[in-house]
Amino acid sequence: MIRKGLLLVVIYLAFISLGLPDSLLGPAWPAMYVDLAVPIHFAGIISMIVAGGTVVSSLFSATLIARLGVASVTTCSVLMTALALLGFSFSHHFAFLCVLAVPLGLGAGCVDAALNNYVALHYKAKHMNWLHCFWGIGAALGPMIMARQLARGESWNSGYFTVGSIQMTLVLVLLLSASLWVRKSATQPEGGGETKTGFMKLLRIPGLKQALVVFFCYCAVEATFGLWGASYLVFARGWEPDDAATLVSVYYVGITLGRFISGFVAGWLTNRQLVYMGQGIIIFGLLILLLPYDSTVLVGFLLIGLGCAPIFPSLLHETPRNFGEKHAQAVMGMQMASAYVGITLMPLLFGKLASYLNYSFLLGFIALMLALQVVMTYNLNKRVSARK
Repeated sequence: MIRKGLLLVVIYLAFISLGLPDSLLGPAWPAMYVDLAVPIHFAGIISMIVAGGTVVSSLFSATLIARLGVASVTTCSVLMTALALLGFSFSHHFAFLCVLAVPLGLGAGCVDAALNNYVALHYKAKHMNWLHCFWGIGAALGPMIMARQLARGESWNSGYFTVGSIQMTLVLVLLLSASLWVRKSATQPEGGGETKTGFMKLLRIPGLKQALVVFFCYCAVEATFGLWGASYLVFARGWEPDDAATLVSVYYVGITLGRFISGFVAGWLTNRQLVYMGQGIIIFGLLILLLPYDSTVLVGFLLIGLGCAPIFPSLLHETPRNFGEKHAQAVMGMQMASAYVGITLMPLLFGKLASYLNYSFLLGFIALMLALQVVMTYNLNKRVSARK
């Protein structure tokens, strides 16, 4: 039990490190694009390359983990991201950043798929919620580190160097913790992954298509609201930009706090119940935002964050039970890939739609994605129950 507890601490630290670079580009970019002498919209190019690498590595994570093991893949992936971040800290050319974005995305995707599946197999639901709570801590610390370096008169390179150094420290921790990981048995690949089953064959498993749509829709909701929530307040509700930015931080606080609370609630509710509860809270938050009162906006943003909180970790933890431990790692990689596609594409799609319509359409867009998510969640649970 002590060994398992120590390993859980290491995994939590790994997820903090996973969140650190995810939120670093945005706050650094106003300084970066000036130094790099590129148009401001070029941030989207780096972001797309990182996301593309994440999708690819998520899809093929099961094969790597079966050959090398969870511990080795996690350590190598964190090392890859650390070296990429340190490369960012020494770079002064946009093309070099684009090259470094490839290993940054590839490393992040493998860590995400490997650790999510490992926790789903070896730990209780509460730990999955707390795992993603620690991701939120990392995502919150990233901008703070960058802001601190810029406030001290340092360049954005210094912020990336600090985060890269933290990642290198984690690599050392992972190397020292190698003996704590559960080893694969002679009868089952480590992590429960089935590597010889092709993607098309996996898609024939009842409920998997619905699960992929649910992950896509959930991440579309989370990422689109996070990216365009401030613009909605400024252009549709007439708020000042600084006040709108504060409300977006409240949304992310809601996600982090909600996942911490969900870890305790998971002892009384099933994963399915937590997912439905989260979806219901999001609906309530959207209804609050429809009210024509500025005083209720904070409540609406907080509720949407709280509603998002349990959905993603609960769905991930349910993966081995929905599709079997034999296929769990491969399915986990496919789910993560679908999630990252949603994160990448849907905020861009809404931005394009908003340029033709209005930012007030954000609530309708979120409602549509949420409705599809609810329907697909119901169909997923129905098909899984029928198979069992």
